[in-house]
Amino acid sequence: MNKSLISVLITATLGLSQSYAMTALNDEELSEIEGQSLINLEFQQGTNTTDAQGKTYNQSNIGFYKLALSAEMELNANIKKLQLGCGGDNNAIRASTCDIDIDHISLSGLPDNSNYTADERAATSALITNPFIQFAIKNPTSAATREVLGFRLSAEKIKGLMTLGTENSATPNGINTFSGYMKTKTATGTAVTEARSMTYADTNLTINGVVEGRLFGSSSGTTCQDGFLDPCQSISYTSNNYNLNLSSTSAPFTINSTIVSGTRMKDVTLKGSGTVGQIDFSGQLTAKVLGLLNLDKQVSGNITGLKTDITVNQSLGLIHALYLNNPASLSLQSQDVLWTGAAVGANKGWWLAMEDEVELGSLSPTTKVAITNEVLKQTIAGINKDLTDNPRNCGNLLTGCVGGSALVVGNVPMTTTLDFPLTNLTLQGQNFRPNCYGGLKFC
Repeated sequence: MNKSLISVLITATLGLSQSYAMTALNDEELSEIEGQSLINLEFQQGTNTTDAQGKTYNQSNIGFYKLALSAEMELNANIKKLQLGCGGDNNAIRASTCDIDIDHISLSGLPDNSNYTADERAATSALITNPFIQFAIKNPTSAATREVLGFRLSAEKIKGLMTLGTENSATPNGINTFSGYMKTKTATGTAVTEARSMTYADTNLTINGVVEGRLFGSSSGTTCQDGFLDPCQSISYTSNNYNLNLSSTSAPFTINSTIVSGTRMKDVTLKGSGTVGQIDFSGQLTAKVLGLLNLDKQVSGNITGLKTDITVNQSLGLIHALYLNNPASLSLQSQDVLWTGAAVGANKGWWLAMEDEVELGSLSPTTKVAITNEVLKQTIAGINKDLTDNPRNCGNLLTGCVGGSALVVGNVPMTTTLDFPLTNLTLQGQNFRPNCYGGLKFC
């Protein structure tokens, strides 16, 4: 019995070795075989080229060696403190700082549920496709003068959520300094303005206009109507004594796609445009009529049609959530290098690049936005033009215009585009959950 079993095992083993032995193939047989290697080594000769920002790079004497892994990898990671390239030559750009200085970095997948919890996020992983390491070699064909200019850790695509800092608040946290490149997607938001008052002391500009009324009779509405042998008469006025209450309103806006690129940056400038909803106003206005009489009125109305040219000066410490689905790389180079496949050249030192557009989410501020005195000043010219070109009816010249207590201004349509600067907004789209279980803020 035992001898029979041993014989069967020996026979099976010999059969397997014969079935799977290596066999020599000729060229014709080899051409019919398909396969894929796990690790690939590539060489690409550098050329004279120009990047997306118009900077020219003479790289004809540089060779790029790439060692790539043909695989998909998953990663969930937290880094409490990342500091690279502190001091050194780049101190000339910003002293006593680092090329990259970021607190509390978390990389994870993005849960399907937009209202995800911290536990749900911690259970996901970012997907890294085809990671690789690349070297830039100067004079690659000369053994005597060959020199390593830099290396790059990268991947063809990283899909997931990267967060920076511990919370989305009015206090900057996360990015302290940033050296690298990313391009943000066009994004939208809606700001809500704070209610405020507008006085002559705020603008140092007079409100000018014209009122109309009839000498003997009167007409209703905001436009004076002539009567029989009683035409409407116009009276000009100028006021340096007014106190108007302006209502809160919504102001939807769009921020254009923005390139963020540089060394040891602490903030970024975002540009966009928008509109302003209806602003209701009411309050006291005292004006001089005919150069000697006072027109003392409680006025009311609304302003519409305002547009905005927006400039946001934003601390990078208020950018917390980056929704990734693009190539990304971290590199170190001893001179400016335009790496293969990169949109913009990497500056000398450490450099973090995200090649495709990065999603920032909603740019709506979490708090109301103040209308500054400088913004108010820009509205006065348009208000004066409408009040002068379209005189408001005050009824009877004596009892309604010179006398009387109220003047209904009605709608003041405007075509003014306001220069609307904003600074350090806390953005709704930058809210995020920790990448930790158990209610921890960072782990």
